[in-house]
Amino acid sequence: MRIGELSRRTGVSVRLLRYYEEQGLLSPGRAGNGYREYRDGDVGVVRQIRVLLAAGLSTQVIAWLLPCVREEGERLVLCAEMAEDLKAERARIDRRIESLTASRELLDDVISAAH
Repeated sequence: MRIGELSRRTGVSVRLLRYYEEQGLLSPGRAGNGYREYRDGDVGVVRQIRVLLAAGLSTQVIAWLLPCVREEGERLVLCAEMAEDLKAERARIDRRIESLTASRELLDDVISAAH
């Protein structure tokens, strides 16, 4: 299928699909005329990418994880050996949340001082 069809089937813009390709997340074949040719399975790959991005993972981490991801119904399942690395990613997100919470509290102090 061509990129426009993949976009329609996934609800992801053509521009974003090209970005995923640049990041190594998608690897379409090429037709004789140079057009990208996606496989039916790429619809699921795009779905997986969207879930992993929503979970706060970077495209670099996702590129590393994708070979180990499979879908079971509505749920993504990863290889067991990836769990420890994902725990490190979760810790990174926790640190970012703590930093943002501290920033919000400081901003609240500044706003309070303005009254």
